[in-house]
Amino acid sequence: MSGGVDSAVAAARAVEAGHEVVGVHLALSRMPGTLRTGSRGCCTIEDAMDARRVANLLQIPFYVWDFSERFKADVVDDFIAEYAAGRTPNPCMRCNEKIKFAALLDKAIALGFDAVATGHYATLVDGSDGPELHRASAWAKDQSYVLGVLTGPQLERCYFPLGDTPSKALIREEAADRGIQIAQKPDSHDICFIPDGDTRGWLSEHLDREPGEILDESGDVVGKHDGAHGYTIGQRRGLQLGVPAPDGNPRYVLSIRPVSNQVVVGPKEMLDISQIAGGRFTWAGEPGLELSETFECDVQIRAHADPVPARARVVPIREEERTEQHRADATHEVVVDINLEQTEPLSGVAPGQTAVLYIGTRVLGQFTVDRAISVREHAAA
Repeated sequence: MSGGVDSAVAAARAVEAGHEVVGVHLALSRMPGTLRTGSRGCCTIEDAMDARRVANLLQIPFYVWDFSERFKADVVDDFIAEYAAGRTPNPCMRCNEKIKFAALLDKAIALGFDAVATGHYATLVDGSDGPELHRASAWAKDQSYVLGVLTGPQLERCYFPLGDTPSKALIREEAADRGIQIAQKPDSHDICFIPDGDTRGWLSEHLDREPGEILDESGDVVGKHDGAHGYTIGQRRGLQLGVPAPDGNPRYVLSIRPVSNQVVVGPKEMLDISQIAGGRFTWAGEPGLELSETFECDVQIRAHADPVPARARVVPIREEERTEQHRADATHEVVVDINLEQTEPLSGVAPGQTAVLYIGTRVLGQFTVDRAISVREHAAA
């Protein structure tokens, strides 16, 4: 129970369904703020108090479990390390993977509980080979993307009571009808451990600033930076380039080179991607596919992005193609070709992002992007 309206209604529905429910709030920060600022941040002392009040209203036991050490190691430190390596991580994915559906679920099972229920908007379907994760009925609130890291055994222990609710407005109305005082509490956004939303400033406090060069796509120096970690692929503003583009058009960050501490910029069309590949992949249940099989699917690279048609395959990583981005024990990777006959290219895909694969409404699995090949590079190959 995060202290928000979604998990409050999820708990209420679980109680109403006849389950024996225990409310658990996760303490993820060793120095939580005392108060929220509007919808900024989460996991504050105020949030814990809101969750406790809801538990009291529902007449269920309530506990606060301290996972702050795990959260720092598995989410915060990972976030810093990924940016230091020139990658753009998704900390919400890591939190779901490592904390909410690993540390929390493992402890719950060890204590004798059957499942973990959350306020995520997603749907579980009983498939012929086990549980399947599907999109929520309300696509505008669908959160299946951030749950794409869940595995089949984890899905067997999950419960998402809100998956069939058509809108958030109905959740707030239901909360008010139940007497839940946080019915109109704003949704949290931004990264929870960076509540002011200034990711660049936060990273500057945790990573050394090393000035370096900004290059254009031809390798010419067009500017200087005071730390490559302050840039993300696709960024346009704040580049402070000393040399304008020959055609006068804006330039965008195309890549970040942490070894040489260089940032590469270029025209917008060079952000168009026709192929992505990466490892650290998991299946959300039994995929029913052979590893070498090519299959049609949709790929989604951000929580609120539109899925695009693609063809995917899982292939061995050849030794000569292994990069520093691949984990030492990784033997296979997912390769996804965007179906450019049916859709526009993906734009601004960064290493470190999570790509979630769908077949229809079903989440098939996910992987972490290691490399993205532009339409121009693909055509020249």
